[in-house]
Amino acid sequence: MSRQKAEGKFLQTLAGTRFPTPPVWLMRQAGRYLPEYRAIRATTKSFLEFCYTPDKAIEVTLQPIRRFGFDAAIIFSDILVVPDALGQKVWFEEGEGPKLEALTDPSQFGRLSRARIVDHLAPVYEAIRQTRAALPPETALLGFAGAPFTLACYMIEGSGSRDFAKVKSWAYGHPESFALLIDLLVEAVVDHLAYQVEAGVDGVQLFDSWAGVLPEEQLFHWSLDPMVRIAKGLRERHPKIPIIAFPRAVGPAMLMYRRPETFSALSIDTGIGAHWAAKELQPHICLQGNLDPIMLVAGGQVMEREATRILDKLGHGPFVFNLGHGVVPQTPPENVAHLVEIVHNWKPGTS
Repeated sequence: MSRQKAEGKFLQTLAGTRFPTPPVWLMRQAGRYLPEYRAIRATTKSFLEFCYTPDKAIEVTLQPIRRFGFDAAIIFSDILVVPDALGQKVWFEEGEGPKLEALTDPSQFGRLSRARIVDHLAPVYEAIRQTRAALPPETALLGFAGAPFTLACYMIEGSGSRDFAKVKSWAYGHPESFALLIDLLVEAVVDHLAYQVEAGVDGVQLFDSWAGVLPEEQLFHWSLDPMVRIAKGLRERHPKIPIIAFPRAVGPAMLMYRRPETFSALSIDTGIGAHWAAKELQPHICLQGNLDPIMLVAGGQVMEREATRILDKLGHGPFVFNLGHGVVPQTPPENVAHLVEIVHNWKPGTS
């Protein structure tokens, strides 16, 4: 399949090249903080319908590229399209976030099927094809998926949670049946990522947003191991595709994910110190991160100082500037423009 291929410094950075100024993109860079996004969102009845309408998904993916000139776009979608495609009921309630018809018994797994994925998510793959064609050659297009543990959290809790007691009780008390769900999700995520690559993405990111709720042994078993299996399965189908892992809030256990033979880069959250990451992680693997999203809301000198501190610590090795989590809705767009300017104008020192 012939397609336009991104050639810019984002992909070269993931491959280990260090540039005088790092590439920059932001998680949730297409979103409610942009008035042009809100205008299009207002024309769609539901969030999932928004994700499954290619012309709208394409437009909001391109909006931040036009506005800020990021080095990478990330296709507008959601991690919960996978449970939706598997056959679990998923919907979004305004002001409350995602809701799912929660799984309460392993007998319900029989209702879930990978066979639905390619047809159900065809609008996502069409949006990718058209977005890749519309982007400049130097701008990479990222696909993504939720990692199995995070997807299982939503599928069992039925929404977000403060303590994730339901999913943890299931994983700790009935590990055999929980493993069946994780196995299904590993296979489904490999499928979804592979179809995204075939549609035109230049790299993918795996979001394990709730990995940090697990203790160390379970973290290895339910977060890291499934992510490694996904990377292996995806590379069997697409050997050269870059994979960014984002196990959020795992702290020093991030050392377990420092696997350059498996992941192309690690995305680090705000809780990981840039100095520690530069010493313990970056000599082995490209890093991405990790400005606090609320610093982006605050803007001004405090944001400039913190962004420069991160650049001074991590900009001397392979590094993609990003946030420690996603852009929040109350972010002023002018602060995003200022941040991009800070990154582009940074001059490496000797720190």
